[in-house]
Amino acid sequence: MEKLREDLLNLIDPSVNLTLRETNGLTHLGLDDEKDTVLIEVLVEKNVEETESLRKEIIKLVKIKHNHKGIKLNLTEKRVHYSIVNSGITCIGIISGKGGVGKSSVAANLAYRFMKKGYNTAVIDADIYGSSIPDLLETGHQQPYANEEQKIIPIKKDNIEVMSTEFFTQEHEPVIWRAGMLHSMLDYFFYETAWNPKTNVIIIDFPPGTGDVMLDIKQYIKNPKMLLVTTPHPAAANVAIKAGIAAQKMEQDVVGIIENMAYYTDPDTNKKHYIFGQNGGLTAAQNLNAELIAQIPIEVPKHHQCLYEITEPAGKIYNDIVDYLVYILDIKK
Repeated sequence: MEKLREDLLNLIDPSVNLTLRETNGLTHLGLDDEKDTVLIEVLVEKNVEETESLRKEIIKLVKIKHNHKGIKLNLTEKRVHYSIVNSGITCIGIISGKGGVGKSSVAANLAYRFMKKGYNTAVIDADIYGSSIPDLLETGHQQPYANEEQKIIPIKKDNIEVMSTEFFTQEHEPVIWRAGMLHSMLDYFFYETAWNPKTNVIIIDFPPGTGDVMLDIKQYIKNPKMLLVTTPHPAAANVAIKAGIAAQKMEQDVVGIIENMAYYTDPDTNKKHYIFGQNGGLTAAQNLNAELIAQIPIEVPKHHQCLYEITEPAGKIYNDIVDYLVYILDIKK
């Protein structure tokens, strides 16, 4: 294997025209003796068109020059390999079928409660065309800067780090992009941002529906855990079920249903009024074979624009949701 190692180290990474020895690109070399299969992990600086030639050279070395029967080759970009989402951190996606059900406010409040419980929290505002997380978390409209390694420094609010398209546009300026630009922005969020290496949990606010971002996310995260948000109204629940089924077809676990705007409690009589109907969350849960984990009332926050403190009824419910997620997903500090 040492001769094979030397041959591999002398191969050229075509993205920088340096050997794998010079780039430290050979990260693993092993052998399955029983199957005579060589196990190789290689990191390239960038995945360029010529990278395929490097893959072919590796296969030739293993099978032709060194006469091994098989090869298992993992060839990855360094920025992908060292991405925060490849570090075992729990990623929780907040999804919905329709817009206007309060998906982003749910994402913001969950991030806020995780932070209040002492977790280092990251929020990726992947709702590219309708970004609202900076407003909801009260970060203000800021412009991010780059560090010495040319990675983007996320905007920080208390112990929450945030990235959003809102930070890359003028205030109130709409984002009018085709899918290619959208994909490039996701690359920045997941691969080019200098997230805190001690991050415990990542909250991802998805766009409503089942568009490009939901389809692309598998490229960035192997198994995100999804929370589906709906209102009690049957129309919202029916569309939410479609989004949930889409997530399941893409092998994304739907770990819970949240029914937002579930009811309004009259402060004078303490009576609940079901303004948008009832049982939408339960209907979605039954159709998706998932748990209805919370029904969040309609309330006006007392201290913030959107965020609830634990002393408020909705804040207590969000606190319970976080406790549930920490338990079922085994999220560590």
